[in-house]
Amino acid sequence: MSKLFDIKNQVVVITGGTGILGRAISKYLAGEGAKVVILGRKAEMGNSIVESIKATGGEALFLQTDVLNRIALEGNLRDILTAYGRIDSLLNAAGGNMPGATISPDGTIFDLSTEDFQRVQELNLTGTLLPTQVFLKPMVEQGKGAIVNFSSMSAFRPLTRVAGYGIAKAGITNYTAFLATEVAKKFTPAIRVNAIAPGFFLTEQNRTLLTQPDGSWTERGKDIIRQTPMGRMGEPEELCGTIHYLISEASRFVTGTVAIVDGGFNVFTI
Repeated sequence: MSKLFDIKNQVVVITGGTGILGRAISKYLAGEGAKVVILGRKAEMGNSIVESIKATGGEALFLQTDVLNRIALEGNLRDILTAYGRIDSLLNAAGGNMPGATISPDGTIFDLSTEDFQRVQELNLTGTLLPTQVFLKPMVEQGKGAIVNFSSMSAFRPLTRVAGYGIAKAGITNYTAFLATEVAKKFTPAIRVNAIAPGFFLTEQNRTLLTQPDGSWTERGKDIIRQTPMGRMGEPEELCGTIHYLISEASRFVTGTVAIVDGGFNVFTI
């Protein structure tokens, strides 16, 4: 039983690994003995994360990529297999929003930019599908693996303003359920597919929506905290335990699910 949560030497690939949440997860998993491959656009940030991991005795590799570019992803795959010979887990953490896909407080649906809306769908949905198509292949060949997609509170509750992002994340939840069945039935049930749905954590994407320039909460930020039974925003490190569980043998009979980490936001009523 003590080895259920052992992820030592597991090769974990994280898209969007240079973001605030990806950084925290990468450092945690490396600290638990995993070999972490950080994929992202920002080379300077990625290399800095790798340096900080190695400074504490961990193993990490940064590869620059574009989750919407299959050729780039396939090049990443070759580099990962050269370095480590396999992939055990994939965390699809890449995603984001765009201003035109968000409706301002005094705006309406007519103000939504269809171009930005489509871009947000592509970034979140296609940007999850493409890495899966590329990095799932070695899992199929080795007959085992775990995938964790990133959903959102907006997939469960249609939050005001974030129209494009919420619709995209609802698609991620549906895609997770679809893919779990697809890989179990057509390849092996030893490849599990789940998702994590973070509550509200301050990131580059939502900071301007939730905080004032002086760091105080906006009215929207205050309203989120009011509807969160734990009475605060989440800390990035608070996602790590759930991620650890979902990629470890502790969850070997768990697939197609969405693990909610939100301080109770999704269950609040009045």
